[in-house]
Amino acid sequence: MMADKQKVTRLLKTARGQLDGLLKMVEDDRYCVDISNQLMATQAILRNINREVLHAHLNSCVSEAFEKGDAQTKIEEIIDIMDKLSK
Repeated sequence: MMADKQKVTRLLKTARGQLDGLLKMVEDDRYCVDISNQLMATQAILRNINREVLHAHLNSCVSEAFEKGDAQTKIEEIIDIMDKLSK
């Protein structure tokens, strides 16, 4: 992985902490809207992590593939990811 590992690790640990908090909120029968807000915050962190990983992929792996003349495989990978993201 070419993304900033420290940044990605920190964000993943934050998301994990939020998930642990969500589990406790559900166990404690907390207010639905509070749970929903926490879920959206966790999803936002995960989106940011994914964006970081994909930016690094484009700037390193995809760029390298273009230089080596092997771009088609990487283009297809990105198209597949874009399709998944748009669902």
